[in-house]
Amino acid sequence: MTSKLSSVLPDLSPWRSSRDFRLLWIQGLVTTFASFMAMVALPLQIKDLTGSPFAVGAMGAVELVPLVVFGLYGGALADAVDRRRVILWTEAGLGLLAAILLVNSLLPQPLLWPLYVVAAGVSAAAGLQRPALDSLLARIVPHDQQTAAAALNALRWQVAAVAAPAAAGLVVAYAGHAPSYGVTIAGLAVSVLLCLRLAPAPPAHDAQKPSLRGIAEGARYAWSRPVLLGTYAIDLAAMFFAFPNTIFPFLADELEAQWALGLMYAAGSVGSVLLSLTSGWTSRVRRHGLLVVFGAAGWGAAIAAAGWFSNVWLVLLCLVAAGAGDMLSGLGRSTIWNQTIPESLRGRLAGIEVLSYSVGPQLGQVRAGAMAGWTGTRPAIWSGGLACLASVAALTVVLPKLVTYDATTDEDAVRRRAQHEDASATA
Repeated sequence: MTSKLSSVLPDLSPWRSSRDFRLLWIQGLVTTFASFMAMVALPLQIKDLTGSPFAVGAMGAVELVPLVVFGLYGGALADAVDRRRVILWTEAGLGLLAAILLVNSLLPQPLLWPLYVVAAGVSAAAGLQRPALDSLLARIVPHDQQTAAAALNALRWQVAAVAAPAAAGLVVAYAGHAPSYGVTIAGLAVSVLLCLRLAPAPPAHDAQKPSLRGIAEGARYAWSRPVLLGTYAIDLAAMFFAFPNTIFPFLADELEAQWALGLMYAAGSVGSVLLSLTSGWTSRVRRHGLLVVFGAAGWGAAIAAAGWFSNVWLVLLCLVAAGAGDMLSGLGRSTIWNQTIPESLRGRLAGIEVLSYSVGPQLGQVRAGAMAGWTGTRPAIWSGGLACLASVAALTVVLPKLVTYDATTDEDAVRRRAQHEDASATA
C-alpha cells in the first residue's frame, strides 16, 4: 500500500535535494498569499471609487503592454546578471508599490490614477522577475527532477490560488483596503528576507548585456526548435480558443445558478490541485511532449463539455477536469523547457514563455466575449473547446517532433543533462 501511494503522491525529491528550491518554494507561497491581498483589494477599490465596470476592466489593459515589454527584457536581463539579484530587487519594488497603495488608501479622498500606475508597475515588475525565477529552477534542481519540481511549484501556486482569494476577500470585507495593503507589504518583506538567503546565481562569464540583438537571438533559437515551438503553439491555441473565464457570469445566469459563479472560477484550480497531489507518476514519464498534447486535448474536450451541459454540477465537474488537463500540459511544457534549453539562453526563453502563457488568456477572453455576443454564451464555450481540440490535432501533424520527444534520447536534453552533471561535479 505504501509503495502504491508513493507512486501517486507528489515526488518530493527536489525539496530534499535542493536548499534553494525549498527557499524559493516557501518564498513563492508567502509572495502569492501577500500578492492576492492586493490583487483582490485593488479592483475593489477602483469599483468603490468609480462604480464603473469599465474602469475595473481597464486595469487589464494597462497591465498587458508592461508585461509584454518587460517580460522580454527581463528574459535578456536574467541571462546577463545575477538572477538572485533580479528576484530580490523586483520583490523589493513590489513592496514599494504596495506601500504607495497603502498611503493612497489612507488619504481622506483616495486618488484613482495611482491605482492604474501601480497596476502597470506591478505588471512590469512581474515581467522582469518571472524569467529569472523560471530560469533559476533549471540551475538549482537536478536534471531528472524537473518534472517533480514543476509539480511542486504548481501545487504551491494552486493551493494559494484557492485559499488566498478567500482570505483576501475576508480581510477586505471586514478590515478594508488599507489593512489588505499592509498585509501585502508585510508578506513581501518576509519574501525579501528569504531571497537574501538564496545562493548567488551569476551569469556565464561571457554573458551579453541585455539588448534587442540578444532577445532576437533567443527568438531565433526558439524558432529553430520544433519541440519548443510546439509547446508554445499548443499553449497559445488552447488559451485562445478555450479560455472562457470572462463569460462565466453570463453562463451562471443562463444556468440560473448565480450562486455557482465563484465555484466556476475556482474549479480549474481545484482540478490543478488534484492533478498535482497525484503527480508522482509524472516523474517517471520520459515522453513529455505527450503530456503537453494529451493535457491540452483534455482541456479542450472538458471546456467543450462544460459548454454543452446544462446541469451546473456537470459544468463544474468539467471545469475541474479542464484544470487537471491544463496542469498536465503545463508539467510537460515546463519539463521540456528546463531539460533542453541551454543555460546561456534560459532567461531569454523564459521571457518568451511569459508571453506564451500570458498573452493567450488575454486574447482568449476577447475571443470568448466576442463569440458570446454573436452566438450566445454556451455555443461560444463549446465551440471554443472543439476549436482547441482541432488546433491541437493540427499542430501535432505540423510539429511531429513534439509527439516523439523523449528525454532520454533527444539530443538537446542529453546535452543539457551532461552540462548539468558537469556543473554539479565542479560545484
